[in-house]
Amino acid sequence: MLSMIHYQDFTGKKDMIFCGVFDGHGPLGHKLSQCIRDNLPAKLSASIKQSQEKAMKHYDANATNGGSHSDDYVEDNQNMSFPSWEGTFMRCFSEIDEKFAKNIDTDGFRGGSTAVTVIKQGDQLIIGNVGDSRAVLCRRAPDNRLIPVQLTVDLTPDIPREALRIINCGGRIFATEEDPSVNRVWMPKGDCPGLAMARAFGNFCLKDYGVTSIPDVSYRKLTKQDEFVVLASDGIWDMLSNSEVINIVASAPKRSMAAKLLVNHAVRAWRYKHGFKVDDCSAICLFLKD
Repeated sequence: MLSMIHYQDFTGKKDMIFCGVFDGHGPLGHKLSQCIRDNLPAKLSASIKQSQEKAMKHYDANATNGGSHSDDYVEDNQNMSFPSWEGTFMRCFSEIDEKFAKNIDTDGFRGGSTAVTVIKQGDQLIIGNVGDSRAVLCRRAPDNRLIPVQLTVDLTPDIPREALRIINCGGRIFATEEDPSVNRVWMPKGDCPGLAMARAFGNFCLKDYGVTSIPDVSYRKLTKQDEFVVLASDGIWDMLSNSEVINIVASAPKRSMAAKLLVNHAVRAWRYKHGFKVDDCSAICLFLKD
């Protein structure tokens, strides 16, 4: 039920990259994750271009009125501010979800998908996350140790602010006897659907009860110590720690083999612990240096 995308020269800029991992769940979750993969990048790209064009028009108007601006000013205005990035992500994620809501049938009413996305532009990293997939950055310390930096929060009902929103909207949160370690979101009446995350695309039966598709957006300025970013579904993180993940990726003989090596480690861990039960495991490794 997983879909992924790596988009070079995003929005037509050579220094911009888009990556995303979308983990579907429930009825028609696989179709929903594919639709997000196919529609979200284009919507984000169009919105980013529009914001940058507005910034340049503002610059041109100031220049026409006698303002004096350096080339650095032009470059800065081609790069959006964080509030602009945040607004763009929130607007595009919501519009995609609203589009699905209008076209979904009853079979897909309980299905949904996570989304962990990253846009890299120069030394800027903008992260948009919905659900319990995760992004982790690898930094190299002065003593050559690899240090994991978690870029996203797993947006589950265990997070107090997420739980408060759901409860205030009338949703219920509890774990089942069969799976007592995982808190899930349920409708006010009836044991349905038991969603293990607090934010998701789809899952429209819970949208009135606190589950939302609004992304958690964050920003990070990259440094020379930053090596790569791993985006992966919860099937990876359920079995491997952040430290284990970055060390596995760093040990790959070739960069092109890193994601496959990571997935193989996670699948082996699932089989060792649960036998034939293996959750969907998928990852993208975004290397930051040539």
